[in-house]
Amino acid sequence: MSGIIRKRTGPAGSRILGVGAYRPMAVVSNADICQRLDSTPEWIESRSGIRSRRFANAEESLGAMAATAAGKALASAGVEVADVGCILVATMSHVTQSPSVATDVAARLGAEKAAAFDISAACAGFCHALAIASDMVLAGSARHVLVIGAERMSDIIDPHDRSTAFLFGDGAGAIVVGPSETTGIGPVVWGSDPSARDAIAHDRSYLDWRDNPELPWPTMRMAGQRVFRWASWQMAPVARAALDEAGITANDLVAFVPHQANIRIINVLCRVLALPGTVTVARDIEVHGNTSGASIPLAMDDILASGQVPSGGLALLIGFGAGLVYAAQVVQLP
Repeated sequence: MSGIIRKRTGPAGSRILGVGAYRPMAVVSNADICQRLDSTPEWIESRSGIRSRRFANAEESLGAMAATAAGKALASAGVEVADVGCILVATMSHVTQSPSVATDVAARLGAEKAAAFDISAACAGFCHALAIASDMVLAGSARHVLVIGAERMSDIIDPHDRSTAFLFGDGAGAIVVGPSETTGIGPVVWGSDPSARDAIAHDRSYLDWRDNPELPWPTMRMAGQRVFRWASWQMAPVARAALDEAGITANDLVAFVPHQANIRIINVLCRVLALPGTVTVARDIEVHGNTSGASIPLAMDDILASGQVPSGGLALLIGFGAGLVYAAQVVQLP
């Protein structure tokens, strides 16, 4: 006679308890970029909204940046490392692959018992990881989950490529997801458009580079106009669906925190969504560039730390990127 497997139970709700960030020390201006790129600072800003970005040095590894951001998030949340049940790191720039960045973070924090793994969903990775973390808490799989977006995009871009060299920056942002008596993280709306998977991709595999070292280091390439059109017009319905799933309207929001891909994409989304003037729109891209999986938590940290939005308000998050993949949800800000 077989037994019955017992089901775990979790809290009534989940929410973000704290946020933290790490921004590399080196500020790289548009003029710096133009020293090795045939462009002008004015053209870069007009096309992207970016005035500067940060590049990590040799000591600012993915693990080091992620752990620092995570430590700040834990302090903000008032949660001890020993109470962390899982560490999730969203990244697309971890070129060594194994062991994961998450285990590096666990070692640096002293989280000896926590589950730890990375996820790869490019610029949408943070929103994917947030959805996974929320479900973990609700299911009772972990009481507190560290969710981190960390990138060293400077490692995987060609400094001479006009489509990508000026766009990307480095950094890490982190949140702590934990239990709540009410719902603080709305249902995720996510998906993919694999027919466009070649729109953002490495120009060659590491196997090609291994077999022919005379080839340049593999770097990321992007069909800029194709991605711009897709993000500008296909992501607005996803954002609306996230609002509908959460049972709210744009009038209930205090903030819109989209992936910091390009200021023109952000502006189009705001216009198509008809966001009220009372909604604060995160525009961290202006001074930190596109930090891929780190962009949303970095932007969230910025609007909270600067006092642009109140704690407890509702924010719409949406990430989108290579794959092409996307994810969106409404959250209550910590």
